[in-house]
Amino acid sequence: MAGSKEIRAKIKSVENTRKITRAMEMVAAAKMRKAQERMRAARPYAEKIRNVAAHLSRANPEYKHPFLVKRGAVKNVGLIVVTSDKGLCGGLNTNILRLATSHMKTWEGEGKGILVCPIGNKGLGFMTRIGAKVKSNMTGLGDTPHIEKLIGAVKVMLDAYVAGEIDAIHLSYNHFVNTMKQEPRVEQLLPLTSNQVGTAEGSWDYIYEPDAKEVINELLVRYIESLVYQAVVENVASEQSARMVAMKAASDNAKSVIGELKLVYNKARQAAITREISEIVGGAAAVG
Repeated sequence: MAGSKEIRAKIKSVENTRKITRAMEMVAAAKMRKAQERMRAARPYAEKIRNVAAHLSRANPEYKHPFLVKRGAVKNVGLIVVTSDKGLCGGLNTNILRLATSHMKTWEGEGKGILVCPIGNKGLGFMTRIGAKVKSNMTGLGDTPHIEKLIGAVKVMLDAYVAGEIDAIHLSYNHFVNTMKQEPRVEQLLPLTSNQVGTAEGSWDYIYEPDAKEVINELLVRYIESLVYQAVVENVASEQSARMVAMKAASDNAKSVIGELKLVYNKARQAAITREISEIVGGAAAVG
């Protein structure tokens, strides 16, 4: 059994760790509320641009944007993987990377090439380690992501799709369900299907200025960017929720460990006291 001094040092160390995890839990809780507000604020815009895209995709049948045209043979697949920049958020990144890897293995088994766009340090590090071909990447978004920072990495993938270098693009991220549940998803981003764009209600007609092609080109690019941005803010909300839960679990575990160590310390202390009393009694008997 370890001595009392070593046990006291362990108790002190675990108590210090618990202070850190408690502080991180409270910080994550505060950030989580802001992240959820940001996520909910982005949803009306995403829904509105989805409706407009649905109307435009059917209002001008003589022009088909490349994003809406399904290609016959898919030779190369693009994958945008959204992860966090920091760790200590439970199995959040592990779950999404495991799901993304599963899809990548399936595509490789079908003989398809894969180009990856990691968003977040964890995803970039993982894709680099497994030797994936990284087409573009974006890191350092922080707790308040801005769509302006995402446009560059996303545009590289969209340009590759238009040029025919990629035949389909998929988006992988953690969908925020509630504080205790985050759902890893892999969704097809391009080509756009009727399920993604939605079904237009009624028949709409538009007057295009300067022309239909230019307006629809700009709109669908903005639409794709809004989908990626929504995925990023969903992932940030999931990250803060997962970190808060993970730090709470760590704090609770530290409390349990401290209790067990104190019990061991008391037993060791009691044993030492009993031993000292026995030695005193034995010494007194010997002198007497």
